[in-house]
Amino acid sequence: MNEIICPNCKKAFKVDEAGFADILKQVRDHQFQEELENRLSLAEKEKESAIKLAEANLKNKLQEELAQKDKELLELKAKSEKDLAEKLAQKEAELANAKAKLENAETEKKLSVTEAIQKIEKERDAFANELKTKELEKQNIESTLKQQFTTELQNKDTIIKYKEEEIARIKDMKAKLSTKMIGETLELHCENEFNKIRSMAFPKAYFEKDNDAKSGSKGDYIYRENDEHGNEIISIMFEMKNESDATATKKRNEDFLKELDKDRTEKKCEYAILVSMLESESELYNTGIVDMSHRFPKMFVVRPQFFIQIITLLRNATLNSMQYKAELALVKSQNIDITNFEEKMNKFKEGFARNYDLASRKFKEAIDGIDKTIKELEKTKAALMSSENNLRLANEKTEDLTIKKLTHNNPTMKAKFDALGSIE
Repeated sequence: MNEIICPNCKKAFKVDEAGFADILKQVRDHQFQEELENRLSLAEKEKESAIKLAEANLKNKLQEELAQKDKELLELKAKSEKDLAEKLAQKEAELANAKAKLENAETEKKLSVTEAIQKIEKERDAFANELKTKELEKQNIESTLKQQFTTELQNKDTIIKYKEEEIARIKDMKAKLSTKMIGETLELHCENEFNKIRSMAFPKAYFEKDNDAKSGSKGDYIYRENDEHGNEIISIMFEMKNESDATATKKRNEDFLKELDKDRTEKKCEYAILVSMLESESELYNTGIVDMSHRFPKMFVVRPQFFIQIITLLRNATLNSMQYKAELALVKSQNIDITNFEEKMNKFKEGFARNYDLASRKFKEAIDGIDKTIKELEKTKAALMSSENNLRLANEKTEDLTIKKLTHNNPTMKAKFDALGSIE
């Protein structure tokens, strides 16, 4: 809408594009007509002015010549008859010439006027032809636009009619379906979508209905996939929910999440996905894949069109993580080997120390008995004391035995322990 201010009353009023174009057309046509009339009137005035000016000039000139001739005739009266006759004949010839010139001037004037009129008429005809051409172009454009708009309106009406018939057909179909049949229709849709690409995208996957209801409930479908060694890559518990538009009590997606999480846990699935047509007007669920992990772990809600996409995303993410899991398992196995080596070394040190304690107590008992009964055996006692000192030195050496000393000049064991230290 355009706002226009009246130049007379200074009031503003609004005009749409069609009205504005019509007003603009009227103004242009009126201006063109006024300009044409002004130019024709100006040309007519110029023509009349030129004629009057030419007549006045010619009249003045003739009057001057006649006055001059009259003067000369008066002067000639005093001359002789012969001279008078000659002069009169001469003047009559000059008068005839003047009349001839006057007639020629009149003819030229008429020719000039005619040429001016023809020029103005030619310009007028050119303006008129241009006006007709513009009018024809305008009519052609209007005809083309009308035809185009008519075609578009007819197509639009046809599409609207088709959509209305389709909506009526779907509503009628949904009205005839029971709640169970509506749910089974969505399940069949998802199963067909999966089977279309099973051989290419998921050749080793298991995707079947969950028929185990031992716990009192069950999901709709279970997806499992193992690698070539039989290790599980990913597992998903699916629940499909749909409802008729005519259903009196509308369900919410969150009403089914708790039961779905329970089924996931009991069937030992890693993920749980609710494929839902509920809450069809919700902007949250209509955006695509909705992560519900803040309510239940590894829980997602998707629309049917994202059924294959969510399986692909979770599967690819799991395959990428399996590589890191394998590397971590390898590191852990190396860590266990080094830890076992250190445990064996500690066990050896503990056993040696325990044997040393037993031997030391026995030696002390023997020494005490010898001191009490045979004081003469000082040499034997000294020898036994020397043995005890050696055992003590041996024990100190075992206690001083460390990983660093064991790995000295042993690059293989040193690399193992350095790797263990970097992992910790």
